[in-house]
Amino acid sequence: MTGTASRAPFGTRLRSAIDDRGNLCVGIDPHPALLRSWGLGTDPAGLAEFSRRSLEAFADLVPAVKPQVAFFEEYGSAGLAVLEEVLGGIGEAGALSVADAKRGDIGSTMAGYARAWLRDGSPLACDALTVSPYLGVGSLEPAFDMAGETGRGLFVLARTSNPEAGALQGSTGPAGTVAQSVVDQVGLRNTRDGDGTPGSFGVVVGATVADPPRLDALSGPVLMPGVGEQGGTLADVRRIAGPALGDTLVNVSRHVLRAGPDVGAMRATVVELASQYRFSGDSPVA
Repeated sequence: MTGTASRAPFGTRLRSAIDDRGNLCVGIDPHPALLRSWGLGTDPAGLAEFSRRSLEAFADLVPAVKPQVAFFEEYGSAGLAVLEEVLGGIGEAGALSVADAKRGDIGSTMAGYARAWLRDGSPLACDALTVSPYLGVGSLEPAFDMAGETGRGLFVLARTSNPEAGALQGSTGPAGTVAQSVVDQVGLRNTRDGDGTPGSFGVVVGATVADPPRLDALSGPVLMPGVGEQGGTLADVRRIAGPALGDTLVNVSRHVLRAGPDVGAMRATVVELASQYRFSGDSPVA
């Protein structure tokens, strides 16, 4: 996306997009099996066509689109060139781009990732980036700083729904679970200014987890994967999001993409889902 000094903070822009288009976020996940099922090659040309049809199907319907970076990276520079086009196309359709890269490192390396994904003028600049805090939330400070400077956002992994996550993220220490500590530290960064505007730093919490962290002090957005084919339900979203429901992006990928390659079929699926996941003015209680 093109940088501009007048860009509003990500949290403010996301709130506006959700008010406009609801809470559904659709992923672009061109893994090889899906490319083949669409009759496309597992090559950069197939990747580009998959992405083009996906953008045509839903980028103008939802507040945010989340390309899974790994499925572009595997094709090297040609795949990253497609990703650059995708990020631009998301913005042209009026949606916010969430690059699902899950970056996490320390010091100058984390600063390099921040420049790659969050700096104005970078070819990979997105509206928000997923990051991993498991070298310590403080290790992400270069990304927090860059996002704050450029009006972009972060989604920090807190309590993910993969089976391996529970032993680490659900483990308990003096401050509660590791996941709760992540949420609380992100929330502190959202409330530093204390001006009441929506925070730009969010967390990732899976819709299928039985032991989610509390989100009442986050003061920022939530990215919630795991709905649909992975088993998460509308009731789960309400239960886990609680007071953060209005600023929660419910991510659905496979359920939509498996309706392809027909653009109309994908579009119809998104329209149906978007009507279910629209929480503006809604109660957070199931």
